[in-house]
Amino acid sequence: MAASAWRMYGSAKEFLGDGTIDLDGHTFKVILLSSVYTPNLDTQDALLDISADELATANGYTAGGATLGSVTWTLSAGTVTFDAADVVWTASGGSIAARHSAIYDDTVTTPVADALLCYTLLDTTPADVTATDGNTLTIQLNASGIFTLSGMTA
Repeated sequence: MAASAWRMYGSAKEFLGDGTIDLDGHTFKVILLSSVYTPNLDTQDALLDISADELATANGYTAGGATLGSVTWTLSAGTVTFDAADVVWTASGGSIAARHSAIYDDTVTTPVADALLCYTLLDTTPADVTATDGNTLTIQLNASGIFTLSGMTA
């Protein structure tokens, strides 16, 4: 299975620019979304916009997602990288099946609560990714980070 690159929601770019989202000071969470989720980078800006498509609490997954651990926002050789530790859920009592995942800022309350940052398609086939009972569903983040900011054009 190959996941797609993380894609940033349009409002997240604005929220980064105006300081609403603070990549090195806020708490970020990762949620799993079902196959019915249809991403809209132009209109979705808050967790509430996509929560109907989030997996319900069951089988080792808890609605609201998992907190990203070891979050870093670092500058090296002119490139700034946002990164974190891989996220793992262990299926228990049944399977966990998801098609998409999204990251949101759990600290932001205004202008929207739980501002969306980015999302990914977990399998570009596309197909659901399933962890059966007793197994893990791991979102292995790219070794180069979740996303980078670099370069400038004049």
